[in-house]
Amino acid sequence: MTSSSGASRRQVLAVAAAAATAPLLAGAPAEAKPKQPKTWDLTILGTSDTHGNVYNWDYYKDAEFDDSKHNDVGVAKLATLVNQIRAERKGRATLVLDAGDTIQGTPLATYYAKQEPITSTGETHPMARAMNILKYDAVTLGNHEFNYGLPLLATWIEQLGFPALAANALNAKTGKPAFLPYVIKEVKLGGHGAPKLRVGILGLTNPGVAIWDKGNVEGRLVFADMVATATKWVPEMRRRGADLVVISAHGGDSGTSSYGPELPNENPTALIAEQVPGIDAILFGHAHNEVPEKFVTNLTTGERVLTSEPSKWGQRLTRMDFTLTREKGRWTVTAKSATTLNTNTVVEDPAVLAAVRGQHATTVEYVNRVVAQSSVELSAAESRYKDTPILDFINHVQTEVVTEALAGGEYAGLPVLSIAAPFSRTAVFPQGDVRIRDVAGLYVYDNTLEAVVLTGAEVKAYLEYSAKYFVTLPAGAPVNPETISDPAVPDYNYDVFSGVDYDIDIARPVGQRITRLVLAGTDTPVAADARFVVAVNNYRRSGGGNFPGIVKTQVYNAQQEIRQLLIDWAQAKGVIDPADFFVPNWKLVRDGVPVF
Repeated sequence: MTSSSGASRRQVLAVAAAAATAPLLAGAPAEAKPKQPKTWDLTILGTSDTHGNVYNWDYYKDAEFDDSKHNDVGVAKLATLVNQIRAERKGRATLVLDAGDTIQGTPLATYYAKQEPITSTGETHPMARAMNILKYDAVTLGNHEFNYGLPLLATWIEQLGFPALAANALNAKTGKPAFLPYVIKEVKLGGHGAPKLRVGILGLTNPGVAIWDKGNVEGRLVFADMVATATKWVPEMRRRGADLVVISAHGGDSGTSSYGPELPNENPTALIAEQVPGIDAILFGHAHNEVPEKFVTNLTTGERVLTSEPSKWGQRLTRMDFTLTREKGRWTVTAKSATTLNTNTVVEDPAVLAAVRGQHATTVEYVNRVVAQSSVELSAAESRYKDTPILDFINHVQTEVVTEALAGGEYAGLPVLSIAAPFSRTAVFPQGDVRIRDVAGLYVYDNTLEAVVLTGAEVKAYLEYSAKYFVTLPAGAPVNPETISDPAVPDYNYDVFSGVDYDIDIARPVGQRITRLVLAGTDTPVAADARFVVAVNNYRRSGGGNFPGIVKTQVYNAQQEIRQLLIDWAQAKGVIDPADFFVPNWKLVRDGVPVF
């Protein structure tokens, strides 16, 4: 498939028209030095994991975005950097790519997927508006592109003025690519009559979609291994005339996965560079890391593959620069480098702001609606290592919804437990007015509520797995909340249960930490063959985090968003009072002595 395939009206050729010449060196006629080959240059700019950020705005705080390192966010900031570089290069070939996770992650993105979905209104999605101003050359689909279902994804792709790529997302029935696998863009590198360079861009999405959005893709799409897919398509792109091959991959470079071996590798970027010949560079994302420049040597050719990851949310822009020569009709890359640029060095692009201003204002108005009054301030700051009311609020609502749904049925007699994770360290319900943005700030993901049946043995195994979140701290060793968790385990992969009482002994080895597990409010140990209904989000129930025993048939799945259930509960009650839901039921201990 080349840049002319399908005659896509959205494929915009990047054309440049400025001369770049290298002086010829000449010595005395008798000692003429060899003619130096002429060089040309190409710049590729890359973004990734923008996650619905257009404005430099924190919708959860209703204020300009800021963090401890004073990063900025948003496509409007990226646009300013891109425009500066385009101007600096005076029209010479400059391509702009994105490595995915674009249409989820902020209330702005959620609003136009859930409150006023673009599939119903015909409205242009704010991320399409913003990215079209930027004139991207291609975007790769990230796993979060599938969060809202295939119809909304298709609508968004239709709204883009450039191709959306995902070579390894295959039609489940035919086995053929469900999206455009790649494009080959023809760019001019000099003045009038200058040779053209054909740049092949291959898009690879994350196989984890099959778990994380199983409900949206099962039976419709399958996701092939990213390494195998690159192995298939890179030679094909070369055969079709690509002089330079760049991969835009939504997968980190750690070589590890957050799930088990049932799916292809989640973070295979370095493996692709090592194992697939013919790749010049890889722009990658998904892991939210900043990797300005990293070379990976291909094991077959010995060539060094340039890789770069531009952090998250529009905080950084990757810049890749290539120097090329052309001899006997063939292009050779003689030098390549990459760096990342910080968007906090520039102002927001006014054209991007203008394109999304109305949608931004609508979202701000929505998230500032008051839904309830809180009797006291509730904070998530300590939820990772202490039982807190604000996390119990989530578990209480989940328990109540599942209990009511199963009343009078086959599972009505079973105790209902609930699982929640500390998604945010900064979420707060202030005393007094609680707004939608406060609730959304506590539950930042678009997860839906499900329930399964677990045995007592499965509950214990689940808790043991969750407890690997903590580092081992012998009795008497100092405890620092900032370093109490294993940095390899993200907060969202640490779960707490309600409905049973338990202790986690962090002085003991992983796998032997649940030293007390009893029925709620009793000293009765949970029997291995006891049965419980467990309320859980779809991400975890589908296998996200690779927790044991949880991937099984649901006994409840009404496709209700947990965040909206929390908002609805607060609105119905009018008051958020810990006395209605806070039940301290777990604690960290060492040799039976509480840590906190």
